[in-house]
This record gives sequence, C-alpha cells and structure tokens, in this order.
Amino acid sequence: MDLKTDSRKVKPGDTFIAIRNVARDGHDYILNAIENGATKIICEEGAYPVETEIVKDTRDYLNEYLYKNIYPKISDMTFIGVTGTNGKTTTCFLVYQMLQKLGKTPAYIGTIGFYYKDTKKVLNNTTPDVDLLYEMLLEAKEAGCDSVVMEVSSHALDKNRVYGLLFDEVAFTNLTQDHLDYHKTMENYCHAKKQLFLKTRNEKVAILNGNDAYYKEFICGDNQTLLIGTDTTFDIVIQDLDFSHTKTNIQFSYQGKTYKTSIKMVGRYNVYNFLTAVFLVYKMGFNLESILSLSETLDAPSGRMEKLEFGSNSIFIDYAHTPDAVENVLKSALEYKKGRMITIIGCGGDRDRTKRPIMGHIAEENSDYVIFTNDNPRTEDEKQIMEDILSGVKKENHEVLYNRKEAIEKGISMLDENDLLMILGKGHEDYQIIGTEKQHFSDQEVVLECIKK
Repeated sequence: MDLKTDSRKVKPGDTFIAIRNVARDGHDYILNAIENGATKIICEEGAYPVETEIVKDTRDYLNEYLYKNIYPKISDMTFIGVTGTNGKTTTCFLVYQMLQKLGKTPAYIGTIGFYYKDTKKVLNNTTPDVDLLYEMLLEAKEAGCDSVVMEVSSHALDKNRVYGLLFDEVAFTNLTQDHLDYHKTMENYCHAKKQLFLKTRNEKVAILNGNDAYYKEFICGDNQTLLIGTDTTFDIVIQDLDFSHTKTNIQFSYQGKTYKTSIKMVGRYNVYNFLTAVFLVYKMGFNLESILSLSETLDAPSGRMEKLEFGSNSIFIDYAHTPDAVENVLKSALEYKKGRMITIIGCGGDRDRTKRPIMGHIAEENSDYVIFTNDNPRTEDEKQIMEDILSGVKKENHEVLYNRKEAIEKGISMLDENDLLMILGKGHEDYQIIGTEKQHFSDQEVVLECIKK
C-alpha cells in the first residue's frame, strides 16, 4: 500500500497519514515522513511543504480508505474469526493445518505470528492495527491464499481493528477473567467479543462452546449456530474422553452419528479447541471423515502444552496466563500425574492486578509445590506483583525466585521419578519485558540447556 501510518516505512512517493494513538501522535512524525519521501500528508492540523489534506479524524479517514480501496481486492477470500479468552491460538492453528492438508491455501494471523505457505512473521499484537491487518490480508491474497483464519481479540474489536471485514465463519472458545485493566467489567469484555458475531456474511456460521457460562450471549443475529458440549441437546455432543500424557481419545456425536478420533494434545479444553476447528472446516464444505482422518497429524502451536522429556519426568511449557487457563492446564495434568507436580508461574506487570491472587491460589491448590517468579514485569515493581500474587496463597508449599532462569533450574533440580514440571505464562514467547526493554528469554531454551547439563 502507498498509504503509510508509520513514518519509518515511508518510501518516496508514499502518502503519510498521521494517526493519534494512546502512546504517540502521528503528527509528531510528519517531518520524518517527508524526509523519507512522502509526497502527501493527511492530518488533522498543520501546514507542510508537500501536498497536505486536513481531515476531521484521520483514523476514520484511514478506515474508510482501507474499506473502499483494499477490501474489494480481498473480499473473495474466506474469512474465519475466532474469539475467546483462551484457546484462540490453538483453534486457529488447527484450522490452518487442516486447510493446508485438505488442499486449500490458507493464511493464519494471531498470537504466534502471520503464516502462509513458507512465510512466518512475528506480530506485536494478536490482531494487528487495521492498516497492518489490511496490508497482510492483501499480501496473503497476492500470494495466492484463498482463506484466512484469524484470532480476533477483544481489544481489536473494541478499537475497530477489523473495521469493514465481514466473516464467513466465527467461533467462541470461552470467556473468563482477563484484561479487566482495560475493559473494567466482565460485561464490557463480553460485549466487545460479541461484536465479532455481528460481523458475519454469506452462510454466517457460528461455532460456540456451549459449556461456557457466557455462550448464550453469542447466539445473535441470524447466524447458523452450532453448540459444542456435553449437553445431549447440543449439536456436537462430547460423549467420552480418555486422557494420557501423550494424547486424548475423543468420542462425540453429530446428527445422530457417533465418531471416534485421537489427537496428539492433552487437556479437556483442547477437546473443545479441536472440535471447534473441525466444524469450522467442515462447514467450509469438507467431508467430516476426511477432516477427522487428519487428527493425529495435527500439532499444537509452540508453547501450548509443549512437552519435553527428562528421564521419567515430563516438562510442559504453556502460555497459560489467566486464572481459567492456569486451572485448566493444571487440572488436565492432574488427570495423568503419577509423581509430584511442580509449577513455575508469575504474572505480567502493567496488566490486570485482580487476577494475580486468584492465579496464586489456583497454582498452590493444584500443585505439590510452586515456584513463583517473574513473567514480563514491564515497568511495574516485581515485589508489588509478587505481593499481589501471594495475597491469594494460603499454603506453605511455595517459594519465590524472581529470576525466571533460576526458577526453572530449581524446578528441574527438584524432579524425582515420574514427576511433572509445569512452566506457565510465556509459552512461545522468546523474551522478557523488564522496564521498557525486551530481553531475549526462552523457557524452552533454558529447559533444554538445563537438561543437557
């Protein structure tokens, strides 16, 4: 695109549009854009030595520009949007893999990046800003992609980052406490996510986790809704599950017929993620048996119950960073633990403080021993974060090690026979944010280095 919102990306002949954000004002970078070759400026005020267009609201202008000029070029792709507190990444990544294996050319946009064909790019946000999102969709379309599966966050919906997009299929995974520093109430959080279900077109397919307390909020518009859960009145009924530390056997029924399959993923919550993905793909017109035949070839995304072996012990790395996700992960592991379970966990700084004591309590209640540590403290005092976490802790089965590397090394040193070590919070992330600086740090790398020693 020749319309840029980032002055650093401006090339000679481009137009620069000055957007006001929370952290910075694009008007402060207009001269930089001109230095880089911008021949036109769109802004809300000021006079500049190149063609200048003054508009009332540059963000509204940008939204309309993208919708009128870019959307027609990409609108024939199939758009699949998934929202929910937890499970978005796994569900979308499963859909992406299924479509690839079934001969489609999909793109994926979400927490772990922007994927299509052999391309993999890191993203700063689960759902990018609207201009970057449209740019990526256009890139995918021009590369031959026929479909895109996207994680759509509550922030993205509230901030209109998916402006103009209409989705062929949407899905809801669950709604539990998170981001209340931004949304303030669960009602606001729910309302933000619900907006995705009002942005549908064509067949208007909506797949919902019917076992979530909020699912009825997402039955809206004239969507073709399918409910997944254990209630026998639902469309897709989970009948029987069998867990081990390497896979899950699933039996479910749909339209009067019973199906059995296995996935290489653990955890009850992953059954919902998997079945959501299956039916999103099924509703695109694929044969259900053909989709299920792929089950054991599918991989979980990096850092989602990622398993590393250490003798008779299993070490799991997971992105769980909300109360519900932590509880789901730990309770899933309890279903097949033989020895002790040691958990390493922290809470992010500059984020929802109210969830910290809850997460501390869940960790101690579902573990034999807990090591509380840092997890992206950002600009907040690490001791304040820990104080918040420990205010919910009632037992003595824990210790505090602020240095995450030392915490992981201590956890591994404690392993005996058939123990489980759960390292939660960062998953696929390969950094720690301390202050405003992003420092390289990978749970996986630390574990592998430790095991090697």
